[in-house]
Amino acid sequence: MNRSAQSIAAHEGEVSRIKSGALAYRRCLAHYLNLVIPMSADLLEIGCGGGHLLKLLKCRSCTGIDVSERRISEARENCPSAALHVGDACDLHLDARFDVVLLSDTLNHCSDAQALLEAAHRFGLPGARLVVTTYNTLWRPALSLLSALGVRSPQPDLNWLSGGDVCNLAELAGWEIVKTNGRILLPVKIPLVSEILNRWVAPLLPFLCLTDIMVARKTAAMPGNPSVSIIIPARNEAGNIAAAIERIPAFCPDTEYIFIEGHSTDNTWEEIEKVRSEHPDKKIRIARQTGRGKGDAVRLGFSMAGGDILMILDADLTMPPEDLPKFYRALADGRCEFANGCRLVYPMEERAMRFLNLCANKLFGVLFSWLLGQQVKDTLCGTKVLSRANYEAIAKNRSYFGDFDPFGDFDLLFGADKLHLKIRDIPVRYRERTYGETNIQRFRHGLLLFRMVAFAAQKLKFV
Repeated sequence: MNRSAQSIAAHEGEVSRIKSGALAYRRCLAHYLNLVIPMSADLLEIGCGGGHLLKLLKCRSCTGIDVSERRISEARENCPSAALHVGDACDLHLDARFDVVLLSDTLNHCSDAQALLEAAHRFGLPGARLVVTTYNTLWRPALSLLSALGVRSPQPDLNWLSGGDVCNLAELAGWEIVKTNGRILLPVKIPLVSEILNRWVAPLLPFLCLTDIMVARKTAAMPGNPSVSIIIPARNEAGNIAAAIERIPAFCPDTEYIFIEGHSTDNTWEEIEKVRSEHPDKKIRIARQTGRGKGDAVRLGFSMAGGDILMILDADLTMPPEDLPKFYRALADGRCEFANGCRLVYPMEERAMRFLNLCANKLFGVLFSWLLGQQVKDTLCGTKVLSRANYEAIAKNRSYFGDFDPFGDFDLLFGADKLHLKIRDIPVRYRERTYGETNIQRFRHGLLLFRMVAFAAQKLKFV
């Protein structure tokens, strides 16, 4: 082989090596993006390049934009079913609007990150998700070295944006941050080693990962005056039934109250029937559950509900019913998509929560904040509020986790996270019981809750 042929062969080998490394990284990134982007979504990727990542994503429809006509021609070969456009996203006008807008490493290369994020906001439907991937600034020396060694293709000067920079720019452009996650510790394919590092180690060391994945949402208030269904599970709560109806304020013109009685040994069912007959002016529906546990009762109540917003109010009334308007406004005004009651902000009454229960609640708050990538300080407060549309989406996706939660709290939180809903804590003042005893057995149920956390971690983090 002459020297010229040797040079060509060496160059082709180098290009092949670079392409192989890039393909391994794209496949790894696509795996995590497919966990974020729903299969039912209409997706727009801004800065799609040659469409190499776009063709690996699983969604209903794909649209791509890139400033390079040559790269779009390449993308048409890679993604013949995608709608592809040449142009600058900041100046381009499309008739379509999208469920998800993806900027994969695009912010690292653009001249004006805020303008690009504003353009993405313009292309999103109300409630759309923005998904942004950027390089972790800790990897800058390593990536520069790989480029110098020829393992990574030469790159133009990059914008090395920190996670805080990206979140700040996104919020300036009108996006609300839902969560951020570090992914990919090893961006090349090494059998077994890549699997161990990227699946099992990366979730424990997100600050060391190569890629930061941020999910944000386009906020939108609910139209009109949304109607409400308040589900009140009740087991051995006869002394609280009348107070529940009397203390709930009139905060919505269209409210229904759904009592679900759960195998009580006192006269709870009779009290529910009595309250309904004494308040003919209120829309009160009642049912007795055939299954067991609060989770089963809540699901029965939700299946009966006709309101736009679904609320859970425990019949023990330790969460003051007077606070329900705060939850309503949080959803109706578009401040969040899942309102979670939080008992751990204000001082609580002396006997409202036992010390060991308080410690367990704080620990679960730390675990869940890590699991979900957004703050959830009190996972076990009974009051949780979400739209009926989002609950129905959670119910359709329930097979991903299975029917594993007899209480219903974790089932809803994990389901909300799988849909990347914005969760907000709504602080409430926790009160002592005035009637009856708790149905929670702290040691047996506590062990069950820890087992559910471990199970969910395999579905949400170690994937």
